[in-house]
Order: sequence, then structure tokens, then C-alpha cells
Amino acid sequence: MKSIILAFTLSIALVHTANALNILGIFPYHGTSHFLVFRVYLLGLVNKGHNVTVISHFPEKNPPPNYHSISLAGTLEILKDDMPIEKSYKTIFNTGLFLTSTGKENCEVMLKNKKVRDLVHSKAKFDVIVVEQFNSDCAFGIAYKLNAPVVGMMSHILMPWHYRRLGIPYNTAYVPFHFLEGGSKPTLYQRIERVIFDVYFRTLYYFVTQRSDQNTLAQYYDDIPPLEDLAREMKFLLVYHNFVLTGSRLFPPNVIEVGGYHVARAKSLAGALKTFIEGAKHGVVYISFGSVINPTSLSPEKVQAIMDVMSQLPQRFIWKWNNKTLAVAHDKLYTGNWLPQIDILGHPNTLAFFSHAGMGGTTEAIHYGVPMVAMPVLGDQPANGAAIEESGLGVQVQIKDLNKDNLLAAFRKVLDPKFREGVKQISKAWHDRPMRPLDTAIYWTEYAARHRNFTFRAAAADTPLYQHFYLDIMGVLFISLYVITKVFSLLLSLCKSKPTVKTVKANDKKTSKKSKRE
Repeated sequence: MKSIILAFTLSIALVHTANALNILGIFPYHGTSHFLVFRVYLLGLVNKGHNVTVISHFPEKNPPPNYHSISLAGTLEILKDDMPIEKSYKTIFNTGLFLTSTGKENCEVMLKNKKVRDLVHSKAKFDVIVVEQFNSDCAFGIAYKLNAPVVGMMSHILMPWHYRRLGIPYNTAYVPFHFLEGGSKPTLYQRIERVIFDVYFRTLYYFVTQRSDQNTLAQYYDDIPPLEDLAREMKFLLVYHNFVLTGSRLFPPNVIEVGGYHVARAKSLAGALKTFIEGAKHGVVYISFGSVINPTSLSPEKVQAIMDVMSQLPQRFIWKWNNKTLAVAHDKLYTGNWLPQIDILGHPNTLAFFSHAGMGGTTEAIHYGVPMVAMPVLGDQPANGAAIEESGLGVQVQIKDLNKDNLLAAFRKVLDPKFREGVKQISKAWHDRPMRPLDTAIYWTEYAARHRNFTFRAAAADTPLYQHFYLDIMGVLFISLYVITKVFSLLLSLCKSKPTVKTVKANDKKTSKKSKRE
């Protein structure tokens, strides 16, 4: 009996090993908030038994046996808590410059790394390569050298340059723009903004970032095709969307919505935080502006407006705050420079979430059915804020409009029991999927490895611009109309000229008769 059990266990282990894939993950961006999302996916691949090698600035401290880090740590300062709370056209223009400069840095740092170059030089065999799609396409060059199918990953909504390469329709009238307000119902002014900034961001990306990355790659490898061509060969893009939150989009089948896979099960709170939140008879409101935006950069007037709202509401407040400068009674406000956000949002006593509308926190809020007051600042936050409002998850307060009256009205709306019940229903719809989002992400990664010789790109991605904008059809119709007009004009002139000839002949006959009489 023991021998039968041993043989059965061995056969399962052999099948499991045979199905294991060799996967390379390339995540050269040095932003904490992005990698926190990707880490959950990468460890999910490891838990499925795959061998995973990861190029990133965030090596695992205690990695599983089948997780291998190629560390870029220490080459760039990690981006965290250094962005001011400021919203203006200047901020948006600077965002474009930031993306350009960091994309260049990320490519240079990655290619300078000896372990990365050794990986390419050794022609390591990978079944699939997963690359972050954000501020650089440099990773496609490495994937090309390793001759493996590519799956793209995002921790946010689409960037402006992703629509064309994936054949996704983009129309300013109904497609939210990454960096701007308006959502799917923009005003005329907001549509004009979108056109201008769409040209700005795509111009920077195509003519500065991609050219820079191409030149950097050329310093090491002399056979890298144009990066935009390599990007179009991507098998799938796993985008951090779900239509319950972000609305229905016209995505082709190779763009897969996996929004929310990073949200873990909430754990029990402990210590003073547990005592504070469970002792709140009227519940608590959680405030956090994420890992990138520095809350202490709020003006004193706006901080005071938030404090005044606290005094007007019966709820207790928990605020992710970097120092202890807030003078509020301890039974009203709990602060900390680090807080277990998921555990707080998952606690039944948490009634609302005041946030900058980052995609990570937003998906955590909808996961646990917590209404939001969104105050978007930069990046994808304006688009996320619009999605929060349009989906019914919460309301927005723009930073320029942040005062006691507006914020108090926003909180009273989301704290209303009817509103909170609606958010619970939205959360139920969010969870109602045929597969868990993490399982979906892993499945399509494995699918790309199993069917590496197939192309899943939408035909729209290969359509030339002149066909996309019907220029050839309009040209044919214009020429045809021109020819028809000319022919009709010629026939008309001929018809008019015939009576004139007859009249001339008749006059000639009359003249000849008259001359004979004379």
C-alpha cells in the first residue's frame, strides 16, 4: 500500500514539474506602488510551480526556491512619498518629462547590469517573458534577444501610446484620458485638453523615450528592430481594469482585464489600532494619499479644513500621516507613517475612505465595499476619480475645491446608509467573475507560452493610418466626384454648343438666299 501511495505521489510531482514554465519578469521601473501589485502576480506564478526570474529594484528578502532575483536595487532612489499635492497644467507637463527621464534611466540602469547582460549572452531559455508596460519599451529588446513570447502587464489604466499599438479605439468623447478629468463624459473644454495632451505625451514617447531606448540598446546589441514593432508583437496585455469600476471599453481579445488581483485577505488588527477602530461607536473613516504623494505638503488651510470636518462628524478618523504635528484628541484621530491599509479597509467598522484615487487603493476599496471620497492629483488618479464617481463607488472633491463645506458634504453623502448599501452591491458585482483575477492573469500567461507561434493582435493594430482615417476611400470618392463633375460639365457645354451651330447654319442660308435675290 505504501509503495502505491509513493508511486502516485511521484507521478503527481513529475506531472507538476513537466508543466512548470521558465518565466522571466522584467520590471525596471523603481516605483514602489507599481511593484507591490506585480509582486502578488509573480508569487502567484511561483505558487503554481513555475520557475520565475525577476529583474527589478525590489528583490525578495526570503524568496521561495523557484523565485530568482536579478537585483537593480541601489542604482536609483526608490520613488516614495516625494510627490507634492499639487494639480495644474504645469504638473501634467512635468509628468510627461518625468516619464521620459525615468524611462531613459530605467533602460540604462537595466542594460548596465552585468547579470542582465549575462542572461542575454547565455541565451537563457524562457517559455514566456512578462514585461511592465509603463514608461519604456526597453524590455522588448531583451525579450527579442531571448526569443520568447511576451506578455505585457500594467498596474493602472492604459497610457496614451498603448491604444494604437493594440488596435484599441480611442475617441476623446468617451474614452477616459490617463492624466485628465472628465471620465467617459467630458465637456468640450476637456475634450480639447485631451487632444492637446494626447499629442504631447505621444510625441514625447515616440520621439524622445523610444529613440533614447533604441540608442541605448544599440550600444549593446546591433540587431534590435524598432521597439514599436516589437511592442506590437506582444501576445497579451494584462491591464489593471475591471468594467465594474472602469466601465465598458472596446478592448480586443488580447487585452485582458485582471484588475484587483493584488488585494489580499484582510487580517485581524492588533494593539492600539485594533482598540481604536473597534472602540468607534459610529465607525471610522480612513485617510491615505498613497505611497507616492506626501500628505504633509497639503497647505495649512486645507489641513485645517480636514480637521474641521473631523470635528463635525461623529466618526473616528485614521490618517496615514508622516509626522505627529496634528493636534487632535487621541480618541478622535489615529495617525501613523505606515498603516495596514487592506486590514483597515477590510474591517467592518470602516465606513469610508478619503483617498487620492490611486488604482491600488481604489481596487482595495471596491473589493471590501468601502465608499470613497476621491481627491485625485496626478497620473491616472483623475481618470480613476471619474471612474469612482461614474461607477457609484464614491464622489470626487477636486483639490482646488477642498474646503470644509465641500468635504463635509462629500462625507455625508458617502456615509449615508443608502449610499453605502449601493457600494456593497457594486462590490458584489466586482467579485462576480468566472475566475479570480489572479487566476485569470496566470492563465493567460501560461496560454501565451503554450501557443507562442500564434498572433493574437487585433487587425486594427496593423491598419495603416490612411486606412484608419478613411483617407484612401475619401480620396477615391473625391476623385470620382471630380471626374463625374467634369464629365457632366463637358456634356453640358456640348449640349449648349449644338443649337449655336444650327443657328449659324440657318443664318448662313438666309444670307445666301438674300444675296441671290439681289
